[in-house]
Amino acid sequence: MIITTIETIPGMKIKAHCGLVSGSTVRAKNVFQDFGAGLKNVVGGELKSYTTLLTEAREEAIARMVEQAKRLKANAIINVRLATSSVTTGAAEVYAYGTAVEVVKPESAV
Repeated sequence: MIITTIETIPGMKIKAHCGLVSGSTVRAKNVFQDFGAGLKNVVGGELKSYTTLLTEAREEAIARMVEQAKRLKANAIINVRLATSSVTTGAAEVYAYGTAVEVVKPESAV
């Protein structure tokens, strides 16, 4: 599966538009991460546990988007975007979305 944030894939032609695809996940901090983050807020520095949490959330949201695209028989997702939002205190949603397409090399395009 080709995934890109641009509107086209260099060297490829869009043969079919399969539709909008998306994936999301909501993740919450645990008590230990929250306590450690509180200490970091006092002394400064990267909140590594939150960085890891959000990295895992992005990966999960993208994986869910890819699965939806596969069900539509797409082989690429273009114009991909990621968004985050706070759902409640201590929990955030990561949302990935894009346009599922079928791409081919120009020589094989019909």
